[in-house]
Amino acid sequence: MSKVVKAKEVLPYLKEGATLATVGFTLMGACGTILNEIERSFLETGYPNNLTLLHGAGQSDRVNGIQRLAHPGLIKRIIGAHWGLAPKWGELIHNNKVEAYCLPQGQLVHLFRAMASGKPGNFSKVGLGTFIDPRVEGGKINERSRQSEDIVEVLQLQCEEYLFYKSHPIDVAIIRGTTADEKGNVTMEEEAIKYEAISIAQAAKANGGKVFVQVKYLTKNDNLHPKQIVIPGIYVDGIIVAENAIEEHRQSSSFFFEPVFAGDVRVPESTSKPLPLSVRKIIGRRAIMELFPDAVVNLGTGIPGDMVGPITNEEGINKAITLTVESGVIGGIPEGGIDFGITKNAEAIIEHGYQFDYYNGSGVDVTFMGLAEADGEGNVNVSKFGTKTVGCGGFIDITQPAKKVVYCATFTAGGLEVAIENGKLRIVTEGKAKKFLNQVNQITFSGRYARQKGQPVIFVTERAVFELKKEGLVLTEIAPGIDLEKEILSLMEFKPIISSELKMMDLRIFKDSPMGFSNEFFASTSILSN
Repeated sequence: MSKVVKAKEVLPYLKEGATLATVGFTLMGACGTILNEIERSFLETGYPNNLTLLHGAGQSDRVNGIQRLAHPGLIKRIIGAHWGLAPKWGELIHNNKVEAYCLPQGQLVHLFRAMASGKPGNFSKVGLGTFIDPRVEGGKINERSRQSEDIVEVLQLQCEEYLFYKSHPIDVAIIRGTTADEKGNVTMEEEAIKYEAISIAQAAKANGGKVFVQVKYLTKNDNLHPKQIVIPGIYVDGIIVAENAIEEHRQSSSFFFEPVFAGDVRVPESTSKPLPLSVRKIIGRRAIMELFPDAVVNLGTGIPGDMVGPITNEEGINKAITLTVESGVIGGIPEGGIDFGITKNAEAIIEHGYQFDYYNGSGVDVTFMGLAEADGEGNVNVSKFGTKTVGCGGFIDITQPAKKVVYCATFTAGGLEVAIENGKLRIVTEGKAKKFLNQVNQITFSGRYARQKGQPVIFVTERAVFELKKEGLVLTEIAPGIDLEKEILSLMEFKPIISSELKMMDLRIFKDSPMGFSNEFFASTSILSN
């Protein structure tokens, strides 16, 4: 019997109070046909309503994806990791129009696997000491959630502390693939990543829930290679063929379908043009000096995602490291901005949850991350800025177990303008907002936890470099042309420890030509081998 249905046939299963789980990463995986139908029905009839929306990664491009569900009354509770590209959700959360919980992205995708096997939850050390810890905020990010139930607990296991993330039974799961047969077997040959699709499908079935999959193509039964099937038909209750695939089933926000992002073709890396010298490039150049041959690297959004990959390519060291992104891509040249999560010339594309197994267990050699605020304890905030809540995404999962963390950010924010003249940095207009504060607004990275572990943590800005030591934040480098008192210390709410060996940042960083970093980079290979 054919499982092909229309999007409207999902609606009867979205009963009042049901939990809806969605799959995706930025706009990748967004089931536009189904989401648009849910929004249309609610706006026209008021049904469905009072749902719980459960999702891992951020799933929007500021317009589509879960933005379609951002209506008061449609969703009563949201449990997710990131809303930086979903401004309507940010408004609803801030204005207490919805109960809002933020959990680490990796812990959510691992929770789906725990739910798939009928477990009451998942335990992990990830999140200890951060705003996820119930002794801090418990992942409750607005007043409505603070008045509601706890979804994270602290437990002792073999005399060590862990966080216990509670299960949330799924009633309806909506997932995306590329091709399906009438039995519901689904492949993902044109998708840029593999998502956490099978885990969510299994979690829904474990609860007696329904699974609906949106695809681009429909084929006859027994026409799909069994090893290419990502979601077996036994997990699927309905297949919805995208009505307008160009708008409702895009590979990413910027691309309907590009074979390079699906791993079907490779493009010459020499086509990438050198980046112009800018404040962001200065930061990226200093950051890559923390790399070494054969390093496995994670890139976050912002300066890391936009700068590190291209700069390593310019300096000729990209082949000697492996760049990874939390979405599951390994190797290649990751995209940035609104298409963060996809990559050109990937070596491998694995499922979302398995990438976080590696991040949580082995830990990457180096992760490059942005920051919004930092304090003297080494705490970092990337998840809440004033009235704006964006969430932590995979930040906590990646930074906490990493062997080294390199934060990349401008020293101030809000209108900062710099000039690079004769190899020196000049502040033209200072940013209005300080980033180095007495206390961060939310603890997304626990400096105390990092210091207890002896984790190497570096803070790279365009004018200063700091290291987190047991005694606190230590200023170790200053840019040429910068006044220590006027342009660093006076713009910090706390006084850092100034290293007795304070030195000048590498002058090559401030020149509009390749740094020639590859010579010392590859020289470290023989040093390490000896």
